[in-house]
Amino acid sequence: MTAREAALGALKQYFGYDSFRPGQLGIVEALLTGRDVLGVMPTGAGKSVCYQIPAALMPGLTLVVSPLISLMRDQVDALNDLGLSAAFVNTTQDPDEQAMVLAQAAAGQIKLLYVAPERLETRRFRDFAARTPIALIAVDEAHCVSQWGQDFRSSYLGIGEFIAGLPQRPPIGAFTATATENVRKDIVGLLGLREPAVTVTGFDRPNLYFDVVKLETKYKAAWVSDYVAEHPDECGIIYCATRKTTEALAATLNQMGHTAVAYHGGMASDVRERAQRDFITDKVPVVVATNAFGMGIDKPDVRFVIHYNMPESIEAYYQEAGRAGRDGEPSRCTLLWNESDIVTRRRLLDSDYENERMTPEEQEIARLRKRQLLDGMVGYCRTTDCLHRYMTRYFGQDLSGLSTDASSASEDTAKAGGAKDAVRCGACSNCESTFETIDVTRVARAISRCVHDVQQQVGSGKIVKILRGSKAQELSSLNPEQMPTFGMLKDTDTALIRDVLSQMTSDGHLTIAEGRLPIVHFGPRAAETTSPDFHYEMKKLRRKVSARAAGMSAAGSTVGGAGERTGVRGGGVYVDGGVPVGVAASNVSGAALGSYIPDDDAEALFRKLRDLRRTIAQEIGKPPYIVFSDKTLRDMALIRPVTDAQFLAVSGVGQRKLDLYGKRFMEAVASFGAASAANAR
Repeated sequence: MTAREAALGALKQYFGYDSFRPGQLGIVEALLTGRDVLGVMPTGAGKSVCYQIPAALMPGLTLVVSPLISLMRDQVDALNDLGLSAAFVNTTQDPDEQAMVLAQAAAGQIKLLYVAPERLETRRFRDFAARTPIALIAVDEAHCVSQWGQDFRSSYLGIGEFIAGLPQRPPIGAFTATATENVRKDIVGLLGLREPAVTVTGFDRPNLYFDVVKLETKYKAAWVSDYVAEHPDECGIIYCATRKTTEALAATLNQMGHTAVAYHGGMASDVRERAQRDFITDKVPVVVATNAFGMGIDKPDVRFVIHYNMPESIEAYYQEAGRAGRDGEPSRCTLLWNESDIVTRRRLLDSDYENERMTPEEQEIARLRKRQLLDGMVGYCRTTDCLHRYMTRYFGQDLSGLSTDASSASEDTAKAGGAKDAVRCGACSNCESTFETIDVTRVARAISRCVHDVQQQVGSGKIVKILRGSKAQELSSLNPEQMPTFGMLKDTDTALIRDVLSQMTSDGHLTIAEGRLPIVHFGPRAAETTSPDFHYEMKKLRRKVSARAAGMSAAGSTVGGAGERTGVRGGGVYVDGGVPVGVAASNVSGAALGSYIPDDDAEALFRKLRDLRRTIAQEIGKPPYIVFSDKTLRDMALIRPVTDAQFLAVSGVGQRKLDLYGKRFMEAVASFGAASAANAR
């Protein structure tokens, strides 16, 4: 039997699938033949299968390095439910429990052993690894090894040393969903991969609808509450930038009648674990969290991810938003942002950045990289281009399949009508919106000239004041009246000047220095502003307040200040500052998402099967998705199996699942069919 035949057989036996997803088979074959691999695959593309299938077929132990111990239990439960023996060793166990697991692994009773990277540095574990045959090492979330990425973890730097110290080096598989070219190079070098087979399957997630909403902070809670109310049967994650905001928003949602739980790193471990467990087992539909929640989360039926604040990078946003729709079903990712989010992110970025593994010089370099990552995120918020295209280009891949330089993503933000000129994706607010662009070429030129006039020695606030012709005392030492740009934009709104300056920073025409006094300097693209054919555009949002929006309040916030401008954006109408009106928070076309819309009968059976899944999950004390995914239940509702052969034909059903759950689900299908027939008579 060839490696391919064996892999396909194991895939059907354990996972119930007849074929691999794009990129999976090549990685599996490479590992089975002893070659190192680097797999860059989007969340939900099945990275774990790429090492779980080789683990099932290889003699010996597969060691899985995973960053969060809180998620190991679910991963191990899922594998054992499939018939693959798996276990973990982490700090939730006492020394005797750890010793028992290691003894079972050494005796060949365990196929996959999950550990955190810190575990590899202990003498006890290194002694275990030296005497236990290790067939394969899989490094999950491998981008954490790179200082270029947003999730750099110093503990990952010890993985390469651990591998080098093994008496016999096994093949190494490194897996991540987010990796620019710089991050990939770091992964290969720092983990010591030897001529790895590199597979990059693409970064686009077509089942996700991306939406960007510029919204004043005081209105955000009302927007989120509206969205949750409009989607009572869906589960979702709401990400906040700070612990304080996380707790406040969770409390507000509960006060308004929506069950939600908070999660952040400052909570006691048992409280965090209970919050995560309640969310994964569907006891609580909404979790409000900092970015401490979710890395590697296996819950496949998350239908929405809302970012209450702007993340620090495209990598972070891609990771966090990508936790929606892991099962391939249509899901929504909404980013709420405003200018104060940018200020908050820069303040957090400039705060303490101590790391015992890094010199002060290395820390400064890392901080500069973080600032570059933030600029890319600001560009995403402001771009007129397709949001799917922006994101994939950032990672060096054009949706047409042509590889581009990662920096081209930010260049798109300056193009006129980017989303309108490109092929509409049908799955982002920029492609579906009726927003207009405004020509800000004159403003951008004036800003660039003013930066020259002040010799790149002041911050953005003073630049705006000079352009507006301010007589503020703080400007006196600069003698602004003598500058050609003094008062050049006196008739231009201050907010617009700030917006353009911020966008120019995102696009590389300007840069903002590090430190307590952020000075504006010229960026690598500054010279473009002097070109005769320089042209610069930004989004223009036209809005009006309705009576309903004017009366909305949340967490003590009151909406007011109705404007006179009207317009439509992203499927909803917004006021100045972005307060949602009517169905703004929920009006996402199913057709636009490419979703399958079952008939009433199939939908009724799906709900019946989902209720049975919940009952079984409660009986066995495991998350519902470990029994079956939503995707499998929908396929089951279409096939309506009543025999073993029919049940095995359902996507995601293997022999183990048939043995464990087949009888009860087939009885439910038969019962539903009989009731339907009786009603039809």
